[in-house]
Formats: sequence, C-alpha cells, structure tokens
Amino acid sequence: MPQFTPGSSFIADNRRKFMDPTKKLEKLRDIAEEDVVRLLAHRAPGEAYKSIHPPIEELEEPDCSVREMVKPTPGAAAGDRIRYVQFTDSMLFSPATPRIRPMMWFNRYRGVDPGVLSGRTIVEARERDVEAIAKEYMDNETYDTARTGLRGRTVHGHSVRLDQDGLMFDALRRWARDPNGDVKYVKDMVGGAMDKEVVLGKPLSEDELLKRTTMFRNAQGGAWMETDDPEVADVVAEIHWNRTWGGFQPFIKRDQIKGNKDVGVKGMKLYTPRGGVE
Repeated sequence: MPQFTPGSSFIADNRRKFMDPTKKLEKLRDIAEEDVVRLLAHRAPGEAYKSIHPPIEELEEPDCSVREMVKPTPGAAAGDRIRYVQFTDSMLFSPATPRIRPMMWFNRYRGVDPGVLSGRTIVEARERDVEAIAKEYMDNETYDTARTGLRGRTVHGHSVRLDQDGLMFDALRRWARDPNGDVKYVKDMVGGAMDKEVVLGKPLSEDELLKRTTMFRNAQGGAWMETDDPEVADVVAEIHWNRTWGGFQPFIKRDQIKGNKDVGVKGMKLYTPRGGVE
C-alpha cells in the first residue's frame, strides 16, 4: 500500500484519509448540481456543454493499445472543452490545505491537471468532469462553508484574519452570512452576478474544524509538528537537506560529500535571534 504521508498524529491520519482513494470522504451537504454550475460560471444552468472535438467514439483514431486500455473520462469521451475550479483554504484550520488538495485529486481522479500556490489550488479538466469534482469537494468534509472558498480570481484572504461574521476575507464579497447562520454565495466564482443566491449551509464548529483539519500549528494553537508528530518533522528536515545539499539525489549520503560531513540538518548549528548558538 502506498505511504501517502508520514506521521502518527490525528492530522497525519486526516491527511492519509483525504489522499487515499480507498477511503470514503464524509458528505456534509448536498448542493444542487445547477447551483454548482451557477457558481463555476462556465455555462448557464441547462446550457449544453461546448466541445473542442467530436465524441471519441465518432473519431477515426488509429489502433492504439494504450487507448484501448485507458477508459476516457465522461468529459473526454464527450469532447468537452477544458475548464477549471479553484479553492482557497483559510490558514485558521480549514479542513484541507493547498498542499493536500492536489495530492487528493491526483490520487482520486484521472485526466486532471492541478496547480497549487501558497493559498489556493486550481484543478483543470474537461468541463463535466470539473463540475463533478467541484460538487463532490464542496459537498464533502474537505470543505467548510466559512473557511474554504470557491474563487476564480482575486483569491487573496486565506492568510488574513476572519471577517467579523467568521467568514474568510473576500475582497470581491462573493459570500455573506444569513441571520440564521447559513453561508450563501451572492456572486459566482469570478465575482459575477448570478440569477439566484446559492446557500451552502452552516460552517463547522471550531471543535469540529480542529478535529478534521490537515493543518499543523498556527497562532491559534492546534497540533505542533515538532512535539506532536516528530516523525513528520524528521521527514521534512530530510527533504530540505536533500533539496539543498543533495540536489534531490537520494543516493548521495551526507557523509559522502567531501568536506561537508557536518553540514546539513543533523549536523547543523542553530542560531538563535539573540545571536547565540544552540
């Protein structure tokens, strides 16, 4: 079985659950498919999918053993154009993190092209496949209605404080909170007008977020990597050493680098802010 991620903490367990395609993710809500279409803003609800080529079964392709073995996704089979969905995750213990999302999608889907930045994750695929991914990952436990956002542009806000209503900051004000506590989108993913508001439901409680998160510590507390999961800290240190000194060549051992036996994480002297050496 693949080793999806190291660690023995509950955060490591959550990460493995999110990444492992054999693990079923809990469904927390059921957003209507036409509402997902509204939010993505690629087509109008009920509008036919636009295509970039005829359905595969109508194409006269030469014989290919790989093509015969690999079943096309629904969007590829129909010839759909490529579209995207983009998520942003608050640093205040959202369920998923930008680093975790592409790993989830690579392990759970075919025919996808994820990209990740510091606070957002985009995934490109055929249009109907994108809609299916968007719905599944807005319905399930990887999404919190206040700490996770669907944003096609002006994504900033993941690393700043929450608004007074508890929602992650959004410069385009795509969402709002009803008096009953439900979160609703009043604009689509790129900040455009919609013909109706889309209600996502109530956010998770702080206790639930801390229990479900895949994020290690921040200023608000939570699990600390170094003390609560030293195995992860050791792996991260080893990765950084190999990245810096070994050029990601794992066959190079630290003591084999001439003149650098004591250089690297295990032999490194740590300098404190006060100028001393630990």
